[in-house]
Order: sequence, then structure tokens, then C-alpha cells
Amino acid sequence: MSSPILKLKDASIYQGDNLVLSNVNVEVSKGDFVYLIGKTGTGKSSFMKTLYGDLPLNQGEGHIVDFDLKTLKEKDIPYLRRKLGVVFQDFKLLIDRTINDNLLFVLKATGWKDKTKMTSRIEEVLNKVGMTSKGFKYPHELSGGEQQRIAIARALLNNPELILADEPTGNLDPQTSIEVMEVLQEINKNGNTILMATHDYALLLKYPSKTLKCDNNAVYEVVQRKSQ
Repeated sequence: MSSPILKLKDASIYQGDNLVLSNVNVEVSKGDFVYLIGKTGTGKSSFMKTLYGDLPLNQGEGHIVDFDLKTLKEKDIPYLRRKLGVVFQDFKLLIDRTINDNLLFVLKATGWKDKTKMTSRIEEVLNKVGMTSKGFKYPHELSGGEQQRIAIARALLNNPELILADEPTGNLDPQTSIEVMEVLQEINKNGNTILMATHDYALLLKYPSKTLKCDNNAVYEVVQRKSQ
């Protein structure tokens, strides 16, 4: 059996000196789609930030895409992030350049050199999120849902082993949220592993999957009842 893509054992997560989550034991395997839920302020973002190296893991064990979070050095973080795709609530697109140039910027920053391969990869990821014709647009010319699709495409560029989606539908209306969720579901069916923080319980009912909950400084799995 393959080792998990993400494993935390007896981990404590801090924001500065403040203990946010203690005794965290979590495993995510290849191909999983896992939700991370919890009220605002219960530690979802701190959990995510620890996974992509924004917050250090000082207590317990943590392994993610073959990196040891406990011994992670500053210089390792860019390499860790190349194996992760991160999707943020507020898209984080560069507003002064086109969608193609946004994606090109990421490829160049992560070491791609061959122009033909870069162009081809950009076409591939835009096709995966149904945005093939939007490459020449600027972010402000796209709707929120379209911008989030581009953010997902950007997360896919380097064939990540794990996609961390931090409230990806948080700024979207219900219908657009479902459209973005359909894209994530499709990507998951194609073999990408996804951990998605959300407070949108309607999505959990519509697309039931393994669910972790942050509450009272702890993370635990909750059993979902399938919707009728």
C-alpha cells in the first residue's frame, strides 16, 4: 500500500505563541478528496498554512508530498510548493497581465525554460478548467467564478501531488460555487488529490466526501450522512 501524501501525527499547530490546534492526527491518501470544515477562527487557515510552509511545525510529526514539515528549511519551501497546488479564496491573480501571462509567470518562476512546452502546458490546464478561450483576457475582464477557474488552472501547472484549496468558493455565489466545485470534482476524478477548506455546508451535502472538522483546538473526522 502506498504511503499517504499527507500525514500528521500528534502535531500541534501554532500561530506565533498561540496554540491553535493540538494533537492533530490526519492522513490523506493519493486520490482522496477531503474537506476541512469548522467555524471561522477554529484553525482551518493555520492548518493549511502549516501544510504549505507558511507556519512552522514545531511539535509532533508532519509529512507532506515527501517533505518533513518538522525539519523544513526556508530554502526547501519553494520546492515543497512546486509539488503542491494552492488555491486561495481571493484568486491572487496578477491584475496587470493577461491570464496566459499569469500562468507563464508561474512556469518561469518554477524553472520551466522551453517556450513550446510552456505554451502547451498553459493550453492543457486552461482546457481542464473549461477556460481555453480566455487566455488573452485580463483578470478584471472575468467573473469571480472564471477567475477561480484560472486559479485552479494555475494550481495544476506543475502536476501537483496535492491541491490545497483554501475556501475556494468563499467569494462566490451559490451557483458559481457549484460550477467551481464541478471543476474540482472532475480534477479529482482524473487522479488529483484535493484537501479543501470550506464553510459551505451545502457543497458537503451535494458532494459528500471524507470530512475533517476543526473545533475546540482539535481536528477530527466527521461521518457524513449521504443526502437523499
